Amino acid sequence: MTTDELDKIDPESAYEMYLADREPNVSSSTLYAHRSRLGHFVRWCDENEIETIAELTGRDLHQYRLWRRDDGDLNRVSEKTQMDTLRVFIRWCEHIGFAANDLHLAVQSPSLEAGDNVRDVMLEADRADEVLNYLSKYEYASLAHVTLLLLWQCGLRIGAAHALDVDDYDPMELSLEVVHRPATDTPLKNKADGERHVAIAESTRAVLDDWVGEQRPAVTDGNGREPLLATVQGRSHKTHLRKLVYAWTRPCAVSGDCPHGRTIADCDAAGNTKEYSCPSSVPPHAIRRGAITHWLKAEWPMRAVSGRANVSQDVLEMHYDQRSEEEKMEQRRQFLDTI
Repeated sequence: MTTDELDKIDPESAYEMYLADREPNVSSSTLYAHRSRLGHFVRWCDENEIETIAELTGRDLHQYRLWRRDDGDLNRVSEKTQMDTLRVFIRWCEHIGFAANDLHLAVQSPSLEAGDNVRDVMLEADRADEVLNYLSKYEYASLAHVTLLLLWQCGLRIGAAHALDVDDYDPMELSLEVVHRPATDTPLKNKADGERHVAIAESTRAVLDDWVGEQRPAVTDGNGREPLLATVQGRSHKTHLRKLVYAWTRPCAVSGDCPHGRTIADCDAAGNTKEYSCPSSVPPHAIRRGAITHWLKAEWPMRAVSGRANVSQDVLEMHYDQRSEEEKMEQRRQFLDTI
């Protein structure tokens, strides 16, 4: 198909069509990831006055890669993820008739060395304590307080926290029940295998009781369920929960100081739209990784951590265990007397 024969669709419309096409066949988290990654490409096309997908060239795609690397300050893993998603999108455009044949071959991404795909960003225990202590004092039993408390104390994925209903909380048993409910829009990452009961501490129960009894809006979601993490509109969107995490893990949010030497009044990251751009803010999964590492450092058995966090021991060791080799050695030392 020649360039003249291609359908002259603008990048944003192609982007929306692609997402609509993928939606029935992928998880909500995958769709969110593609929306986020490709949103940068649509923005770049707009800034560079690229009006149709048909006019894209290999040179354009290379220039986008360089721009995205600089604009997002990406590491190799993130750059590969971004470009691999773009390649899938461009290939889809070829099939539909929006892009020249084999244009996707011009989308280059870095190759990874062994271990490159293991991320190590996590919220350290002392920072978690600082954030939660601040929220307990100044934002007690708020949505932000409850969200970050559950992520840290229970090691939940953001999807699992989002899926919780009020009825999943059992104050008498000091537990939360995590349930896979795809028919009513709250699937779990591991589907039915992700279902489990999670024990909570007395202090966590106190906060949840005050949230449910005093602060939580009396709302249901579109399926008639009572979400535990709710706003006046209903069940909190995962994007909103992520935003809360980024916002409250900024050092300036709890200390009033910036460790990066920025003037807070002039910092975009200190506002209400670009919290994620703070070098010290972290995504929800970094809280989960930090919690798991904290439990392992506290000498929890690997099997107990695996069950609580719903992750295999192999994956724990590869992706979550951030203990140094020296720390692991010292923890093994206690068993010397049994040799």
